[in-house]
Amino acid sequence: MSLDKEEIGKHLSKWQNVLRLRDWDITVKIVKTAWRKSGDVKIDLEDKKAVLLINQNPKTCDNIEELVIHELLHLKLYGMDQMIENLLVAVFGEKENDLRREFACTQFMVLLESTVEDLTKGYLTAAGNQKALSFGRLQGEIDKELQPR
Repeated sequence: MSLDKEEIGKHLSKWQNVLRLRDWDITVKIVKTAWRKSGDVKIDLEDKKAVLLINQNPKTCDNIEELVIHELLHLKLYGMDQMIENLLVAVFGEKENDLRREFACTQFMVLLESTVEDLTKGYLTAAGNQKALSFGRLQGEIDKELQPR
């Protein structure tokens, strides 16, 4: 997939409006160095500013609109995300080798990511996006599994 900054901006504008994030200042930064993620969002909740980081060569995403929606949904859910992370610290402390804390954090992250993915797919469907969903992460696991030994 080749990135078109104009296309990213078009999707950002559309979905910022749909997701009622119009009062946020959001910019896009294309990541040109080696990076393991397809995208990410960095957030300043107090100033309502965010930066969408988009990998120039995303390994796990073939649909840029899907990627933009996914990261904007993380922005939309950020307040709850931070509240739950703080609750986990309050309950389990900050010792990273605590198995109970590790379990709770892992379960939370899995639930957060699967919820964001489900919502992303729903928004794409509602918008009539006919592009195939990205199976990049899963395809990577399949390729690794089927690699000749």
